[in-house]
Amino acid sequence: MVTSSMKALFLCSGFLLFALPLHADRFEQWDRNGDGKLQKEELPPGARRNFERVDTDQDGTISREEHNAFIQRGRADRGAGHDDYRIERNLDYVGSGNDRQRVDLFLPTAKSDSPRPLLLYIHGGGWRQGSKEHGFKRLLPFLEAKGLAGACINYRLSNEASWPAQIHDCKAAIRWLKANAEKYGYDPGKIAVWGTSAGGHLAGMLGVSGDVPSLEGALGKHLDENSRVACVVNYFGPANLQTMDNYPSSIRHNAPDSPEGRLLGGAITEKRELAANASPVTHVSKGDAPMILVHGTDDKLVPYPQSVEFSRELRREGVQVALITMEGAGHGFRSDQLVTRVSAFLGVHLRGETEEIADRRIARGD
Repeated sequence: MVTSSMKALFLCSGFLLFALPLHADRFEQWDRNGDGKLQKEELPPGARRNFERVDTDQDGTISREEHNAFIQRGRADRGAGHDDYRIERNLDYVGSGNDRQRVDLFLPTAKSDSPRPLLLYIHGGGWRQGSKEHGFKRLLPFLEAKGLAGACINYRLSNEASWPAQIHDCKAAIRWLKANAEKYGYDPGKIAVWGTSAGGHLAGMLGVSGDVPSLEGALGKHLDENSRVACVVNYFGPANLQTMDNYPSSIRHNAPDSPEGRLLGGAITEKRELAANASPVTHVSKGDAPMILVHGTDDKLVPYPQSVEFSRELRREGVQVALITMEGAGHGFRSDQLVTRVSAFLGVHLRGETEEIADRRIARGD
């Protein structure tokens, strides 16, 4: 479980790594030899992963100035001091007191003639790590482009609970967001979800399971609300757990200690019924939420054919879907052209705009 004293810091790729933050009051505690600098071996193992990022002058030590600058960058990533948004943190969407069942809201301070649509971000991390803490930075380009409110959630990880706990949490969060829409000033009928990697899988599941009662769960106080979403943005999320090992990958997905094995509580081959239940392709039906899938052709963690298969099943049922192929990209990428296309997709499905969504490939670096 991630506590307030061990917040996660992310890299931009899909299965994200935990990194212990460098809190200001720990500088003296970690500076064991009292020389006013931190050597790598003085840091706890979790914090060492960030050493090169903090050591900006590359002299092999971390000065107090570098230490403080890193803390300030982390605060900026979490939205501190951003005057254009009112930020509400750690709202309990279940009422359990569990840190893994909390949501952050990012509400534009500018006045609007009508309630704004909301974009919810779901973090990745192989269902076994990750946190909502840096979601605001990821959301911001889309919030600014389309005048949206934003949200990020935590959900229970596989070291705490196995499937379907994760989708039950996500659906409880959607119901809470709808029930509290008037209070916070966004539109409950225009909630989009965006996820990366494991978060993309959960976003995809939300898009296809609004009519699947068995995945709804019974968490929280707002069971009278439904968990349907307006549209889905899915970056390289697993779509069919049972075909993950059909393609080259750096992970043996069928292994019991793989991310998928930990999610299911055992090897996929031994949990076939549960693996099917946890696969978005299983639940595709007419009337599912419009979806945009984005995937790199050189993804070594979640094979690119996962999104090809998912898009094929969605089209077969008449669901609006665009598959954007990132040529030569791996498990994580940045692209200005992609931001433009995803923003257009959100504009169509949240703002009623009529812009065409191009699904042609994006070359590396575009």
